[in-house]
Amino acid sequence: MSKITYNICVLIVTYGDRWLLLKQILNSVMNLDPDVSNILVVDNASTYSVEDNCRELQDHRVKVITHADNEGSAGGYKAGMEYFINHTNADFLWLLDDDNLPHQDALKNLLGAWENNSDTLKQDQQALFSLRLDRKQHLNIAGGENANRYYRVPNSFMGFNLFQIPINQYYKFRDKFRKSRPLKARAVMPYVPYGGLFIHRKLMQKIGCPDERFFLYADDSEYTYRITQQGGAIWLISNSQIEDIDRSYGVTYIPKPWRSIYLDQWSFRSYYQVRNSIFFNSTTAVTNPVIYQLNKSLYLFGQRIVSILTGKQKNYTKFLKAVHDGLTGNLGLVNTEEL
Repeated sequence: MSKITYNICVLIVTYGDRWLLLKQILNSVMNLDPDVSNILVVDNASTYSVEDNCRELQDHRVKVITHADNEGSAGGYKAGMEYFINHTNADFLWLLDDDNLPHQDALKNLLGAWENNSDTLKQDQQALFSLRLDRKQHLNIAGGENANRYYRVPNSFMGFNLFQIPINQYYKFRDKFRKSRPLKARAVMPYVPYGGLFIHRKLMQKIGCPDERFFLYADDSEYTYRITQQGGAIWLISNSQIEDIDRSYGVTYIPKPWRSIYLDQWSFRSYYQVRNSIFFNSTTAVTNPVIYQLNKSLYLFGQRIVSILTGKQKNYTKFLKAVHDGLTGNLGLVNTEEL
């Protein structure tokens, strides 16, 4: 029986001055086995000419889509997806951030997982996802932990749930004495980041493109959760692995008692992260409004106390605006000078 071959399109979104990162990813993608048919790079108003730099790589598969303004991750990936649907013949789209360095066999193992499970994987119902080795939660899920421990915890507010505290403490105590477990071949995820998503053309045509109103943060959660909402599934493939060669926003922050990352490091990014996360979770994970309101009140009271102790009252006021906008669904691009 002859082996099925697919056309693969890789989509990368970049911004700012990140050529040193992007170049590494492009060189890796261009040398992947199997080869890809198209490489799309969306330039979200970078400070240099992405198109000129990509042209120097001398690879005809690379297509640069240039935006005069930064349209965020939602707008960037949407533009790439629309080009994929309308201007390529590729079967699959593999999404990568501009700092997602795939292992040499990452794409091959995705295709292997798809072919080995072709009887159960339907093109318009299920997607695959590469394991992001910097995401501890993903590693735990690949090791057999239930994804519901981390995602869409019912009635939580900004990750806080009074009634989950004893359970979380038990997990922390248990994890100290638990030996690392071998990774399962695949594990189900309710939603995933853009970087690592492997999706068939038919499924993308079914669920559409990202919602540009999010602009930045949680747009990937909302987008990929559509797969789950419509009865499909996202499978984490543990032997398709990606290394993040740049640290995400907030990763270097060291938590301390009576401190808050949102109040200490408030920026336009914080606004979108808070607003969008609250909107997404309040519309998908609230099963008991009374408990949700209790968790919200306790969390906001705690943030207010921290703001007084640390002299961050102005940032707390900005934080409250993000909370209000998230709860009322006031999405869209905002004036960063006001944040």
